[in-house]
Amino acid sequence: MAASKKFNIAAYCERMEEILGGQEGPAKIFWEALSFAVSAHQDQRRKSGEVYVSHPLQVAKILVEELDIRDPELLAAAVLHDTVEDVPEVTSEVIGEIFGKNIEIIVDACTKIANFSGDKQTFYKLVHRKLFSGAAAHLEVLLIKLADRLHNLRTMDSMPKGKRQKIAEETLDIYAPLAKVMGLNTVKRELYTLALMYKFPRQSQKVLAAIKRLQGSEEVQAIKRTLEERLKEVWITHEIRLNPKGLWAYFDPAQKVLHKTVANPLEFIIVTNDVQTCYRILGVIHQNYPPIPRTIRDFIANPKATGYQSLHTRANIKGRNYLFKIRTTEMTHSSRTGLVGEWFAHKTVPTSFEVELREMLDILGTDEDLSYREMIAVSGKKAIYTYTPKGDPIELPARSIVLDFAFKVHTDVGKRCIKAKIGKRQVEPDALLEDGDQVEIICQKDPVRFEPDLQQRCQTPRARAELSKLFRQRREDLARMIGESILRQELKRYGLPYEILEKPGMAGLMAPLGARDLSELFLGLGEGRLRLRELINEIKVRLYSGKETLEPPTGSLNRIELATLDPACIKFSRCCNPVPTEKGLYGLLSERGLSIHQKECGTITSLHVQREDVVEVRWRLKETVVPKLQTILVLEAPSRNRLLMMLGVAPEEMKITEIALLSSQPSRTSAWQINFQVDTLQGLKNILGHLNKTGMAFEFGLEQ
Repeated sequence: MAASKKFNIAAYCERMEEILGGQEGPAKIFWEALSFAVSAHQDQRRKSGEVYVSHPLQVAKILVEELDIRDPELLAAAVLHDTVEDVPEVTSEVIGEIFGKNIEIIVDACTKIANFSGDKQTFYKLVHRKLFSGAAAHLEVLLIKLADRLHNLRTMDSMPKGKRQKIAEETLDIYAPLAKVMGLNTVKRELYTLALMYKFPRQSQKVLAAIKRLQGSEEVQAIKRTLEERLKEVWITHEIRLNPKGLWAYFDPAQKVLHKTVANPLEFIIVTNDVQTCYRILGVIHQNYPPIPRTIRDFIANPKATGYQSLHTRANIKGRNYLFKIRTTEMTHSSRTGLVGEWFAHKTVPTSFEVELREMLDILGTDEDLSYREMIAVSGKKAIYTYTPKGDPIELPARSIVLDFAFKVHTDVGKRCIKAKIGKRQVEPDALLEDGDQVEIICQKDPVRFEPDLQQRCQTPRARAELSKLFRQRREDLARMIGESILRQELKRYGLPYEILEKPGMAGLMAPLGARDLSELFLGLGEGRLRLRELINEIKVRLYSGKETLEPPTGSLNRIELATLDPACIKFSRCCNPVPTEKGLYGLLSERGLSIHQKECGTITSLHVQREDVVEVRWRLKETVVPKLQTILVLEAPSRNRLLMMLGVAPEEMKITEIALLSSQPSRTSAWQINFQVDTLQGLKNILGHLNKTGMAFEFGLEQ
């Protein structure tokens, strides 16, 4: 992986001229950018000792030679991508003036954030989100960053070990999976291989040695000879290539480990001249090596979203699974670059793939409620193929659920999905889908109030993002209600009329706070982003000047009353285990929802919050529905009969579904688990009050 310290720019220019043409031809802007980059980076060197400009120039060369990209503006942006970041005299505006707005936008999206003063973790999140947002608008950004990362991995032997490890981890989390999502299979494999060699230096060498031994094994060579003989017998023109799975196939991204073995360690790639012959070859393979049931995949008739085409079949030969891929020469070429070649040839992607890719990148760049690492990993999973009632194929990641299918059909269908029919079975929105399922979505008239834990079960970016929007809307609705309520109470405490908010001067007061109207003002207050005390002071000075007001309140908190336990916007903290039937509950305001604590909770004390940052929370017990099954743990029941007697006279609201003994050893007392349903918080309060009177020790935590 070591790089030569001598970069021959004359040889580089000669090679690029062969491919792109001379300086006065269609690639003129590329040559102008090259000259600018050489001048801008002239006094800079890489840690390896090479002149710095060699890096951006090699990035452009990777795009040309390995991804077949010929777009002059993209290549110009590639050679300029480090100028703004590393050359103080060069700004985005300078790039725009010389090379045009399009190249300026791409270069700016490739440039890291400057002058950041926060912690490293937040900085890297912002860097990544900027990359995703830029790539959503211009997919060229992602291509440059992938080529940039590939060249860095090829040439980072001279970097400190810690830096190499960090770059390798980031590659495994973000760049290599994104290359897979885009269908850039060759780039994906090399990114994984190089990153894993730095991440697991010893183990990767052992795995690579085992891969090499497998490729040369007599068993593999015998299979190849047999196929060649059989194909020659039926006069089929072909080429058989042995393609052992690389390090990427041995890496488990969820566990962050490199396995020693995989289920299908080697592929046979059979290349032929035309599509009809591909199907003939499939028959020959099956005559000699019967396929494993349900493993034949026809990606010629049903190409992947990336445009990938091939016939796949698996066979178990002498106890080992092998994958056979049959394709034409053209398909082999397109499998290397995904839809990139066609994209730049026609300036468009002929499927919905580009739309979905941009949508995913936009979500990654803008939705802070979602883990972008997790989203990228999910997007790169193996695909399953499901079908609408009319037979239209819907490609989804493995382990997708009904809700993924529904949102893929249409956003409005996903929002209103209450059930689905798979064949003759009626299933819930979280039912797991299998390859080949035909799915009919059943909708209700209004949007469904989905549970937050459903989001983690969804596998598609669209479903996760749409659920995130729905949950955020519910949080914002509650925050607005809280904001209006506490502002109304605070105005009253100061003796200020509520009608003052309707005064014309209110707009000028709200603008510096980032609120365009009262709704946004209430939202900011309810999320704790705007300080209530400062707002009241501004109102007094600017809208009530010269008039008498009451003294600032102390001690007493503003109070809100709720009739919901919605887990999307209300969190009962585990530090003090509050129960909504209790009095003396406090709520901390935040953008992630209302965090409920007991009055004496140490968290409240440790945060040193002001009275305006906290609200007293009470529930309207008779109106608040308890939707989920609840559990009580009785820690020390004197006897089974005593427990049953106590439950026999429990309030009628307690609908018991299960009583289970938890103690495994005989003793004077025993522990029991009681599962029950209850309609409202008033019923729950009656049940807990009954248990308190029995004197038995028990634990209860609300299930939302």
